[in-house]
Amino acid sequence: MFTLSGPLAKSLITVAASAVVATSAFAQTDGESLTGDLRIFLDTSNPAPRATMEAMIAEFQEMNPELNIETNVIDREAYKTQIRNFLTANAPDVATWYAGNRMLPFVEAGLFEDVSDLWDDEMSEALASTKPSMTIDGAQWGVPYTYYQWGVYYREDIFADLGLGEPTTWDEFLNVINVLNENDIDPVTIGTKFLWTAGGWFDYLNLRQNGYEFHMDLTNGEVAWTDQRVRDTFARWGELLEADTFIDNHAAYSWQEALPFMVNGDAAMYLMGNFAVAPLREAGLSDDQIGFFQFPEITEGIPMAEDAPTDTFHIPAQAENKDNARAFLRFVASADVQSEINSGANLGQLPVNANSTVDDDKFLNEGFEMLSNASALAQFFDRDAPAEVAAAAMEGFQQFMVQPEQLDNILDRLERVRQRVNGG
Repeated sequence: MFTLSGPLAKSLITVAASAVVATSAFAQTDGESLTGDLRIFLDTSNPAPRATMEAMIAEFQEMNPELNIETNVIDREAYKTQIRNFLTANAPDVATWYAGNRMLPFVEAGLFEDVSDLWDDEMSEALASTKPSMTIDGAQWGVPYTYYQWGVYYREDIFADLGLGEPTTWDEFLNVINVLNENDIDPVTIGTKFLWTAGGWFDYLNLRQNGYEFHMDLTNGEVAWTDQRVRDTFARWGELLEADTFIDNHAAYSWQEALPFMVNGDAAMYLMGNFAVAPLREAGLSDDQIGFFQFPEITEGIPMAEDAPTDTFHIPAQAENKDNARAFLRFVASADVQSEINSGANLGQLPVNANSTVDDDKFLNEGFEMLSNASALAQFFDRDAPAEVAAAAMEGFQQFMVQPEQLDNILDRLERVRQRVNGG
């Protein structure tokens, strides 16, 4: 059986004690302990997510002492390459993955179980913000357990010293960039050695330039990469390059290796997910030194959609213990569990369940408000686009940042990939 000790496990067990006696649809409906086996595969290999998931599973074990739980934690990058193999041979009962287009290939291949029966009125209401991204062909194929905001984190103390406010429009953003450059501060740090960080910039520039529906049509392969509207997005990116917005040699840095530029005050802004907050704090920045703002408006009147990558649990179609797996998914979706695992002491992200509580954390509170008022939620470029398109496009994004004069060649290449993936 799976066991785990320590403060986090004790905290989660307290949550479980209340869940057992609750009448919520997310609790085990008959109140009886489960028996048999439950095999869970996780891609949460980084230390904090791993500890959080293991403690949550230990708490489920406490609720079901007769259940034999086997947990396998796989390195996240290795997991991406292995998932199709283990879904087709010796499948676990529960597996982590992602919402949106990233789950589409496994749904189409018949490798994920339809779990629409879990999405009754209560669950559909509680998880409403992500139900569209969990739905394919009118059915739901998993449950979400966390999401988080993207936006611009910045050195609030540097802004204050220079008399700068949080920009809300494109012109205001360009002005902030100019003032920072005039004071010998790089406006934006970024590391594009691993290409997904450039994908974040494309997402926001395209969402703000052309809107959510166009962005989703593009990532779904319904719009040509040579379309003028795509060129308009790159024109905005080109304005940033001309304004000397980004640190030098960004292709040599990972996202973590780009953090010291902001910590040391050599750069003032970072477009990143909320997972950047913990290392910024660990590096010595206080919350008084760090601010957060929503990516500014570009085209007036276009609703403000946001990137909110959503992590999910699924039941493989070939799972052997689907009743136990369904009970686990109900448990993961419950308000109390999502409140605890997403707290600042654990994942430090946002619960999806609308009945959860948000940890009293400056950035979680700002992110919760922003996402609650977003017109729509994208999943992030490499989740919304098919894998082959995403890989080619993010390589193109990085190349454009280094060689903007190659835009025509980049877009022609991406269009050929789109046509091949979409069958012409």
